[in-house]
Amino acid sequence: MDTHVSKPGARSGFVTRSRAAVSLLFLMNGFVVGCWAPKIPDFAERLALTKFELGLMILVFGVGSLVMMPLAGAQIAKHGSRVVVQILALCVLPLLLALTLAPNVLTGAISLFLFGGFIGAMDVAMNANAVSVEKSMRRAIMSSCHAFWSLGGLIGSGLGGIVISKLGILGHAQLATLLAAIFVAVAWPMVLADPPHPDTKKEKTKLPMVPLPWLLGLMALFSMVPEGAVLDWGALYLRQEMDASVALSGLGFAAFSATMAIMRFAGDLVRDRLGGVKTLRICTLFAIVGMLLAGLAPNAELAILGFAFCGIGISNMVPIAFSAAGNIPGLKPGIAISVVTTMGYSGMLVAPSLIGFVAEHIGFAVVFMALPVLLLVVLLLSKLAHYADGTSGGGH
Repeated sequence: MDTHVSKPGARSGFVTRSRAAVSLLFLMNGFVVGCWAPKIPDFAERLALTKFELGLMILVFGVGSLVMMPLAGAQIAKHGSRVVVQILALCVLPLLLALTLAPNVLTGAISLFLFGGFIGAMDVAMNANAVSVEKSMRRAIMSSCHAFWSLGGLIGSGLGGIVISKLGILGHAQLATLLAAIFVAVAWPMVLADPPHPDTKKEKTKLPMVPLPWLLGLMALFSMVPEGAVLDWGALYLRQEMDASVALSGLGFAAFSATMAIMRFAGDLVRDRLGGVKTLRICTLFAIVGMLLAGLAPNAELAILGFAFCGIGISNMVPIAFSAAGNIPGLKPGIAISVVTTMGYSGMLVAPSLIGFVAEHIGFAVVFMALPVLLLVVLLLSKLAHYADGTSGGGH
């Protein structure tokens, strides 16, 4: 795999170790998020939350992320990504236990704010570290890093329901925390030390006045809303509207993560073959079919198949938007990427609470059938994906 020729002075083994470390950190972050997905129905039940109230709780998760992601960026600028990602990984570890043991709505909300905040901040730091690893290796690894995140989500959500039914809700949280701690411990000594980036903050102060990064941001936003919907509401939809068992309801996000991971590992290859525009269009059509199938499904099994189709589609929609943002002519990549990233992640983090409010009145099936309207907008903007072809092997 790592068969590049190192420049003199570069230590090939060290480069490989640093790639393994950042991949493990992506895996751990995705795993913890995946473990949370099957816990959501229990969390709602224990705190006696309606769909709307759970939607507000999930909004607290999103607000935590949006508050702490820029703070992580500032700390990376000051200290480099290694120390920031290590500290944030430690901060994430106790939070599944905190969410499991939260006795009331207030402690539940505080735990969710911290969970969203540290998961989001760690996301920024590990992406920054992945960029540094790419530079040190002089090859693209970003797509595979995101594939490891999806793989972690698959392991966490796929085993979650089964482990909860065997060990109970607390036993599941303890086992998940132990596994996450092992991932961090193995990665810890191998994380690439990169220099601080003092110019990053100056770059981000001026927002671009041209429409292109905002349109790409809209593409990322409308691609990530369905992802957030499956993560936050898939298990509850299968439990409440499809009468699925605890173990089966965890498989919705697992199926979504599985197909997403497979397609992300293949992403760079597919895009090199077909180009950004055609890849994006095919992916968007898969996502539309998947969402409609999930919403119209007469049983849980077909809904899970719909989520799997959706994962195939969404897998490379966001990386293409990020990639295109990094290649807008005449605009610094840092500025465009910060716009597209923030717009995209806000879709995944904030929109699900709105979905909870709507689902309270009309049910999740109708919501899943309505989400393809957003994906049609992505299809209309798909011509912009040609900017992604300006990248040498994937965008950051």
